[in-house]
Amino acid sequence: MNRAKTALPDWSKGSDFLQLDVREAPPGGLADWLAGQLRAAIADGRLPIGARLPASRVLAAELRVSRGVVTEAYQRLIDDGHAAGRGRAGTVVVAAPVLPPEPEPDRSPAKVITALPGVAVFDAVRAAPARIDLTPGVPDLTAFPRAAWLRAERAVLDELEPAHFGYGDPRGAPAMRVAVSHWLARNRGIRADPGEIIVVAGVAQALTLVGEVLRQHGLSEIAVEDPSSLGARQHLHHCGLATPPVPVDDDGLLVSELRAPAVLLTPAHQFPMGVVLGGERRRELMRWVAGGGIVVEDDYDAEHRYDRAPVPAVRSMVPEVCYTGSVSKLLAPALRVGWLLAPPRFRDDLVAAKRFADLGNPVLAQLVLARLMETGELERQLRVVRARHRRRRDAMIRALASEVPSAVVHGAAAGLHLTITFDAEVDDVELAATALAEGVKVQPLSWHRQRPGRPGLVLGYAARTATEIVEGVAVLGRLVGASP
Repeated sequence: MNRAKTALPDWSKGSDFLQLDVREAPPGGLADWLAGQLRAAIADGRLPIGARLPASRVLAAELRVSRGVVTEAYQRLIDDGHAAGRGRAGTVVVAAPVLPPEPEPDRSPAKVITALPGVAVFDAVRAAPARIDLTPGVPDLTAFPRAAWLRAERAVLDELEPAHFGYGDPRGAPAMRVAVSHWLARNRGIRADPGEIIVVAGVAQALTLVGEVLRQHGLSEIAVEDPSSLGARQHLHHCGLATPPVPVDDDGLLVSELRAPAVLLTPAHQFPMGVVLGGERRRELMRWVAGGGIVVEDDYDAEHRYDRAPVPAVRSMVPEVCYTGSVSKLLAPALRVGWLLAPPRFRDDLVAAKRFADLGNPVLAQLVLARLMETGELERQLRVVRARHRRRRDAMIRALASEVPSAVVHGAAAGLHLTITFDAEVDDVELAATALAEGVKVQPLSWHRQRPGRPGLVLGYAARTATEIVEGVAVLGRLVGASP
């Protein structure tokens, strides 16, 4: 029998339809299947109480099934108390089934911290309850400059022309792009024309836009440091790009090992190991770019340097680099504001990709942030949080030396996190899962590796007090000491 796809009118709305495809029904179970479909439509409101079901003859003809199938399905609804026969008025919905409550997501450590994390792993980690959250990537959110932001917002609103509330340039508000160009010149040694800058919703969106454009230009892969950010790799994979790993040592990426046509780097403070791309490696990279290589520079944690002035961005020496940064680690990730410097060969395509993604970032937040940049308020904020973060870093280093003396600490000179590695055979996934079960949230280093390497943990310190850090590290020390 040719069972066609048909539409069942939703009588409460008149123009909307409930799609039924009897090809989805199990063999010999048409009446059960149809009763279940109608019951679900009643439960979710598509067929509300009071709606009249189609005549059995009409529905049978539309579904190309026997009338007996429809009659039996209607009778099951009547027997369940969900519908009633009203004679000439037909069969009418009279009650909705009570659905069982949605199950709570399983946030047990065994489900959240796994050896092969899926694409939703970071959502799950953020949602998992913990007394002490030492996951990396979050600044001290209590330090957000609320008073300065409110002052800047009031000043911006006082001066804002009505035209600013309309659709703007997808590259970003002109004032924001000018402010970013000045900020990068002062803090990162980058001389960029505002026309080169695209305002984006954080580095995550920048990587997605770049990934899409690289695919348009025929690339199928972009090399990444190993270890490197699992989240960044997930964004690139979503764009259909492979991410072949290239080893990292104490001087950063081994440029001589590059085989892919493009590479994503975190040269100012490599994530997660915290090393800086050395001078000779930078010169090697410049030669590689001159030979046609494409560099995407994520200026991760660049401003948060504690031992000396931040190293210049690679983009300051190589204008062909595709450069991205944000205020997520300086102010707050929730702002979703960052920037992308597009080299000429990709600029038009990246602007088009941004336009079709969202027509541009919200303008008001851009103008407020631009004012904070131009008045020097953002530099003042950087000085405040840098001192606070440094004290918390020092507390974590002391606690690790005391509680986890077997661990080797990496990346202490800059950033918002430390990475520790172990010489012993430690299962870092199991260690992180056990720590979460005891209320301490960390990330296993193996999440960020593509090739085998020493086990370890990635520990954020910026968002926690010194007392919390000491308490959390003590838990880790006890677990490491108890491991076989």
